[in-house]
Amino acid sequence: MSARSGPDAKAVYEYATLRLVPSIERGEAMNVGVVLYCRRRDFLGCRTHVDPDRLRALAADLDLEGVRHALRAVDAACGGRAGKPAGQPVESSLGERFRWLTAPRSTIVQPGPVHPGLTDDPAAELGRLFDLLVG
Repeated sequence: MSARSGPDAKAVYEYATLRLVPSIERGEAMNVGVVLYCRRRDFLGCRTHVDPDRLRALAADLDLEGVRHALRAVDAACGGRAGKPAGQPVESSLGERFRWLTAPRSTIVQPGPVHPGLTDDPAAELGRLFDLLVG
């Protein structure tokens, strides 16, 4: 096996930010998470965080617990601690789940465009992107 195709070679990944859009009419959004998928490393993960102060400044009357519930559903779809989300089959592949999570929708939590990258550690890259785009 060559160095370029070995287990230490960089792998292609895809990611999307998760945006909180409290009012479609106003068009304002706040990044609240990142979803990252790496087929070669068999990885699908997400990190989310809602800053309550920023949220109140953007939409004072928004239901914070409802937003957190929506983000827990994303975690569940990635295989996180929250369990299986409604409408998502258990037997879905990681790639299918990533496509489901990043499909355009008109809900309060929306995915941004999907972007590619290269990494040798998808979990570390997820953390880096989260710090850059959300934190």
